[in-house]
Amino acid sequence: MRLSLLALVVGALFAQPASAGLFEDDEARKAIIELRAKVQANESVANQRAEQLNALVQDQLQPLRRSLLDLNAQIDVLRAEIAKLRGANEQLARDLADTQRKLADQSQSVEARFKPLEPQKVALDGREFQVGPDERNQYEAAIGLVRRGDFAEAVAALNAFLKRYPASGYTDSVRFWLGNAQYGKRDYKDAIATFRAFIAGNADHPRAGEALLALANCQIELKDNRGARRSLEDLIKAYPGTEAAQAAKERLAALR
Repeated sequence: MRLSLLALVVGALFAQPASAGLFEDDEARKAIIELRAKVQANESVANQRAEQLNALVQDQLQPLRRSLLDLNAQIDVLRAEIAKLRGANEQLARDLADTQRKLADQSQSVEARFKPLEPQKVALDGREFQVGPDERNQYEAAIGLVRRGDFAEAVAALNAFLKRYPASGYTDSVRFWLGNAQYGKRDYKDAIATFRAFIAGNADHPRAGEALLALANCQIELKDNRGARRSLEDLIKAYPGTEAAQAAKERLAALR
């Protein structure tokens, strides 16, 4: 009995560690199983959250996608309108350029029509003044008659000019040529009166010496040698060194 009891005790002693090791493996397995369960539960929760988040994102992205599509459509519409407006602007620019060109052409045409009617600057006998087109034409026509020797018509034309344009810048020149036309017509008395009026009002005129010489010639034609000598002497004294003064000296010598 003692031997059997001892054997049992010894067996029990030797059997104790094996049971303890077995117990520890079960605990580990349980821990692993529990850990796996927790991991799976966490994964399940994470998947659910991910799915929920994805669904939420999709829900939020869907309106955004629609908004982007609407925005792109609006952009396309705006681009089409901009292209249309650009084309309209280009057409307006062409129309404006055509209008400006037409206006410029019309302006030039009007200017060309009215330019002959505008006053023009004239330089005559060292003086400058403004004259109208008709005024200038009438003056040149009258002077043309004098140069052609049509003295009777020239006298009428020059007198008509003085009557129509009494304040003209041509007045002094008209009076000078009127005296010459009267001389050519042999209206010596009228010529003397015209030359005297010209000289009295224009003693500093470039043609004053010529007018005084012509006056002396008229006096000579009328046999007024005394008056002619006085006129020639006045010419030589008033306008020395001029061609008229030189001619006056020759005429004065001939009269003596």
